[in-house]
Amino acid sequence: MNFELTEEQKIIQETAARFAKQELEPVAAELDQTKNRDILKKNLKKLAELGFMGLNIDAKYGGSEAGTVAFSLAMTELGRACASTTVTTSVTNMVAEVIQSMGTEEQKQKYLPKLCSGEYAAGAFALTETCAGSDPASMRTTAVEDGDYWILNGQKIFITSGEYAGVFVTWAVTDKSAPKGKGISAFLVEPSFPGFSVGKDEHKMGQNGSSTNEIIFEDCKVPKENLLGSLNDGYRIAVSELAGGRIGIGSMALGIGLAAMDFATNYAKERVQFDKPITSFQAIQWMIADHYTELEAARLLLLRAAFLKDQGKYYAPQASMAKLYATEAANRACYSALQMLGGYGYTKDFPIERYARDVRVTSIYEGTSEIQRLIIARNLLR
Repeated sequence: MNFELTEEQKIIQETAARFAKQELEPVAAELDQTKNRDILKKNLKKLAELGFMGLNIDAKYGGSEAGTVAFSLAMTELGRACASTTVTTSVTNMVAEVIQSMGTEEQKQKYLPKLCSGEYAAGAFALTETCAGSDPASMRTTAVEDGDYWILNGQKIFITSGEYAGVFVTWAVTDKSAPKGKGISAFLVEPSFPGFSVGKDEHKMGQNGSSTNEIIFEDCKVPKENLLGSLNDGYRIAVSELAGGRIGIGSMALGIGLAAMDFATNYAKERVQFDKPITSFQAIQWMIADHYTELEAARLLLLRAAFLKDQGKYYAPQASMAKLYATEAANRACYSALQMLGGYGYTKDFPIERYARDVRVTSIYEGTSEIQRLIIARNLLR
């Protein structure tokens, strides 16, 4: 068993860490407070130019061909600096992988180079609806054939990058008579298509720099050639591709947790109470020891899932384990980091409060912790 990274993986990790430190960290607080999308899109374009928008995409489509382990490493380093930028990068990579995995050659040629190059600021994954969150098979958005088009009607919610995505992988019911989950298809939707509109940007607790929008389809005309994969096979596509996305979100959460603990530990070394640094007290020492241990365990779970995916092996339960553990460990780490700073941790003068807000949603989106436990249990009991 070899835990050593390849030279390419090391370079990608180092490049991501350097970019996060030099480009993302200095503007992260401003982006969080102002929601200035120009700051976000500028850095997304730079990340695309570095090859981070298609880390597991074939070079012939503009991708980096670096693999899932490299993707996980990159999301962790970027996550240390700015969760809003990282989640956008993670979802864009997931969208590109869905198109590469399920798309026709024409679809790949049309969309992948634009995602990888940054011509599209982002890609979006339009699955969730008001009545179809953890249960996406209950979606109500419909698609009906009409000549050379599919006509989509319905709404999606909580769609990352809705304001500026260049392409949306969208799911809709195409056979109402089919058993639940069997009559759903996937489509590639461009924001310029007639009948497509972007609704409100959610006012969120954290990750304010990225937009999270309602998407509306009102007799939206989607060309027939934009059906992604086979008709009525969309639910399987969504379930299989979400597993890869969970590696990205878990990796980002790991980065947030590490950033919080690094900051809190350095602060605790300098914070003096009772005439000595608070790191001399066992309560603080155990916080540090416990959380770094948990975060290291999370790292290994994530890399294991990523390695299995790169090997073409079944990895869904491992991805769920990694996402579950990493996001909850990161939440615990951020909570303790804030506690270590005391009252200062609760102020915006320090980044800990932003880390705590940003990390909270990681145990909700891309499948809640409860859904991950269901997936893990079903695989173990099968």
